[in-house]
Amino acid sequence: MKIIIINGSPKLGDSTSELMSQYLTSAINSHEIISYNVNRAPLTEAQFDEMKSSDALVFAFPLYVDSIPAHLLRVLIDIEKREFLNPQTLVYCIINNGFFEGRQNHIAVEQMKLWCEAAHLTWGQAVGIGAGEMLPLVKNIPLGHGPNKNIGNAIKTLSKNITTAESGTDIFISPNWPRFLWRFQGSIMFWYPRAKANGLNMRKMRRRIDRYHL
Repeated sequence: MKIIIINGSPKLGDSTSELMSQYLTSAINSHEIISYNVNRAPLTEAQFDEMKSSDALVFAFPLYVDSIPAHLLRVLIDIEKREFLNPQTLVYCIINNGFFEGRQNHIAVEQMKLWCEAAHLTWGQAVGIGAGEMLPLVKNIPLGHGPNKNIGNAIKTLSKNITTAESGTDIFISPNWPRFLWRFQGSIMFWYPRAKANGLNMRKMRRRIDRYHL
């Protein structure tokens, strides 16, 4: 079985989408797996040809404004123009977002389903994951355990459907972690340091929030 995984993260370094791709690759490594990063260079005609003869396409990407990242959308448009040799090629997605609730990904899932119809491909399944920024921080915890319990179960279900060429019900999950604790840790370890690196402090951020509430 020929499976192509497309990492749609705009990040050049490590990303949550890359981590999810690694989890999935480990679960289906007995098959032929080809991986592309679409953030570095346009896909070549040879890569498009590989896609056209694939059994499954797996898109791993982050949610951007409740939607598909613009650079990945351009890739989808290019793929849609190609005529697939196998119209039964199945499309699967792993989408992560910065909100706690995995359900936040449902609009992007519906967009991918509509694209599937336009490209004359077959919808397989989506996994929508919340608290994306937290996941690389707990990557040393085995899947199926602790905060990675839900993710492990979802990857197991997704990998089974991919390797058996079946469709499944879309899965939306949050990490096995209290929401209040996720919010506190995310603020201290991620959002505040990122704001500081971009020249913001708490007072400036509150000023901007008050301005938007006017």
